[in-house]
Amino acid sequence: MPKTVVAIVGTPNVGKSTIFNRLIGDRRAIVDDEAGITRDRLYGTVNWLNKTFTLIDTGGIEIADKPFQEQIRIQANIAIEEANIIIFVTDGRLGVTKDDRMIARILQKVKKPIILVVNKIDEGAFAPSAAEFYSLGLGEPIPVSGLHGVGIGEVLNRIIDNVTEEKEELDEEVITFSLIGRPNVGKSSLTNAILNQERVIVSDISGTTRDSIDTPFIREGQKYVAIDTAGLKKKGKIYEAVDKYSAIRALKAIERSEIVLLVLDGHQGITDQDKHVIQYATDLHKAIIIVVNKWDLVDKDTNTMSSFTKDIKKEYKFLDYAPIVYLSALTKRRVNTLFDALKQVHEAYYTRIKTSLLNDVMQEAQVMNQSPDFNGGRLKIYFASQVSTAPPHIVLMVNDPQYMHFSYQRYLENKLREVFNFEGTPIKISLKKHSKKDK
Repeated sequence: MPKTVVAIVGTPNVGKSTIFNRLIGDRRAIVDDEAGITRDRLYGTVNWLNKTFTLIDTGGIEIADKPFQEQIRIQANIAIEEANIIIFVTDGRLGVTKDDRMIARILQKVKKPIILVVNKIDEGAFAPSAAEFYSLGLGEPIPVSGLHGVGIGEVLNRIIDNVTEEKEELDEEVITFSLIGRPNVGKSSLTNAILNQERVIVSDISGTTRDSIDTPFIREGQKYVAIDTAGLKKKGKIYEAVDKYSAIRALKAIERSEIVLLVLDGHQGITDQDKHVIQYATDLHKAIIIVVNKWDLVDKDTNTMSSFTKDIKKEYKFLDYAPIVYLSALTKRRVNTLFDALKQVHEAYYTRIKTSLLNDVMQEAQVMNQSPDFNGGRLKIYFASQVSTAPPHIVLMVNDPQYMHFSYQRYLENKLREVFNFEGTPIKISLKKHSKKDK
């Protein structure tokens, strides 16, 4: 589980998103020549030399009615406050700018590793300009070309040199859960209802909660830890700088939890922002419970809950395994049903299947529905085994992993869910090519 957070900072249009994409090996950040094109803070999990860290792209921070330099200063402060390691990206073609010096002055006061990267050193003519950046007082600059991938390995090595190993194992006897969702959906009120005390400040003002609060408690002999996170907002909107910190804090809270409660506003309904928020949890393979709060404010008839459930299933097709709980944090009605769901999902998250039973299900699935021809061949599963829990991780020994079509993997996952208790938990399926040495 990644513990170290690495944040990329720098002025607009220096290539932060391009370097982000190179480091995570994907094209998740929108890249364009227009300054400030990055609208969302993006994040990714990076594994290099058997060490893992979370990478945050802080590009494109926009604060309404703030001077340009103030925007940059806020961006740097986010990394300073929340990240363990900071990558400062500059433009080798422009040379050292006034804004670079401003950020450098801020970073010089930070007692955290700073990695100075000079981007856009694509041609030999610009190579000597990298030495100019020694003047920023942040150590040896690394010349790179985010566009062509030159120097990225050196950046990764420098990061790994500063990654600290923090192996915080989850206690299977304790149900650890976090609450995430858009601001003002009632997460703090729900935390209070769960704890049956006014532990968290509750306010109608959006974004009152500004940090994560861990609260251990015992209910009916079961140990729990509740993690209430700051509200997440869709990026690119007009909002105060303090909200910028909440995304990294929520990510850290999700990493520390087993089960994530996605809290929706039953009165307001489902929004695109809710989908954005849950990506934090699904990318980290956390168990999910969808909680529809403020159900007391909804005008209901006999079909209201059924209709709302259908809407959720339609909007969250990728979360069709997640149970849905309807409640009111304000009146505390149906809060007990949440504890039932927590216990069931926690059990599923740690489910371990006997190898013989697992193979019986896989073989039966192949007999009932043979895999389609894909990439020049047809998949055959020889053997299946579960290698870990939290979440359940199943390895399939196959003739060739490239023959697996995503729809067939989905079919196999559904077969597993039909037979075993996997409600609320994702299932990780890995493929390994079968060889004669494998038994």
